[in-house]
Amino acid sequence: MLRYAYFPGCVSQGACKELHTATMAISSALDIELIELKKASCCGSGTYKEDSQLLEDTVNARNIALAESLNLPLLTHCSTCQGVIGHVDERLKEAQQDNPDYLSKVNSFLEKENCSPYQGTTVVKHILWALVGDYGLEALKAKVIKPLTGLKCASFYGCYLLRAQKNLPFDNPFNPQSLESVFTALGATPVYYEGRIKCCGWPLSSYATKQSFQMAGNNLLDAINQGADCIVTPCPLCHLNLDSRQPEVAKIINQKLDIPILHLPQLVGLALGIKPEELGINHHIVSTKKIINIINKNRYNPD
Repeated sequence: MLRYAYFPGCVSQGACKELHTATMAISSALDIELIELKKASCCGSGTYKEDSQLLEDTVNARNIALAESLNLPLLTHCSTCQGVIGHVDERLKEAQQDNPDYLSKVNSFLEKENCSPYQGTTVVKHILWALVGDYGLEALKAKVIKPLTGLKCASFYGCYLLRAQKNLPFDNPFNPQSLESVFTALGATPVYYEGRIKCCGWPLSSYATKQSFQMAGNNLLDAINQGADCIVTPCPLCHLNLDSRQPEVAKIINQKLDIPILHLPQLVGLALGIKPEELGINHHIVSTKKIINIINKNRYNPD
């Protein structure tokens, strides 16, 4: 059994609770044990460093230290959390060799809060990397109960997953294939389009809303024009921007959109035969009925 220290992040336990529910559902189905880090703090989504790099490093050193205390890898299902915490982990591991005084300063703050020190003894891993690298695509394929035959899936990786860290396991940041490999293992058909490695626009949304929605709209239209039935993202923030704000985005770009957005564990869960309502896809803003109809049609009418 694979075991991880689970860092759910804020969005999946707040605005999009169905994402946390889906992650727990597939981990159970795949015999993956997730031990939730209930004392963990928000990673900051890249905003802490705008005020203080030391703040970002200290907060996330504590998050990593919580996983280290369990002697487990830290697992997240959020591209943004992966990018932020993973990059802090890289930076602090470099500091162990090149700048030990800085690491001591970080650990001094943790000590004041009676926290274990950061030791650099574990790894930070997104659930996508865990599925591809730890669980394995062949093992995942063997668990498929309801193949997603006929479903055309467009990936949306998110910026932080691809470009926040210096070292990217299992993939190429400029031409990633890991999501598409998962789609194929589940029986779905990958759809390639230019927007799959671009920004969803979320970071701009608080101060340049129109520009943010235009970015999102361009990516959504790109996927639609390439024939996608849905977009699948490993990032709750991308999910939130592309799903919940899609009606507003459609108005800004004056185009009909209506393309369902799934978080990666939700897609995996459908293929594992988990009921859609148990994956929370009935809570989305953009209806997911189209996805279910395609899967059921091709399941019962394979020809």
